[in-house]
Amino acid sequence: MAADLTLSEIEALISQHPDFPKPGILFRDVFPVLRNPHAFRSMMNHLIRHIREQHCQDGQTVDVIVGLDSRGFLFAPLIALELGAAFVPIRKKGKLPGTTSSISYELEYGTAEFEVQNESIKAGQRVVVVDDLLATGGTMSAGCQLVQKTGGNVLETMVIVELVGLSGADKVTPYAPVFSLFKY
Repeated sequence: MAADLTLSEIEALISQHPDFPKPGILFRDVFPVLRNPHAFRSMMNHLIRHIREQHCQDGQTVDVIVGLDSRGFLFAPLIALELGAAFVPIRKKGKLPGTTSSISYELEYGTAEFEVQNESIKAGQRVVVVDDLLATGGTMSAGCQLVQKTGGNVLETMVIVELVGLSGADKVTPYAPVFSLFKY
């Protein structure tokens, strides 16, 4: 098996799309990384290695990897499998069966609501929350609050891309530290 690509080699695969989804936005697209199996595996290994180094020492484990709807679902289950942790999705309102807990949060254009199944995170469980992108921080901070509402302990949040100019980490760090593979 070939050695992992460096973060610089992986980052070189992230494409840029000016004026998408609207004028003035420079969209960073991670899908080219996912189309390259070696790069995708390398990126996942970097994420998993970080969690192991930060949260799985001295007999400690991570109990739950949460993926935020919807692109967090691309990465969180793979991380959970590798760590032997549970995968728990946090979804948009109305997408999960059974009894759920929910939280409303602000978006640039209104409000939205996240839900998690009540039995999916137990009190005291050690949780990492994963998404693809941290922009303004609204969805990630809502995800952290929802985990805390269910009794989980958010150890860290993890994203592939952070848009630092939008200061999203400022909204998230009151709940948990932010780890970003790539910052723009």
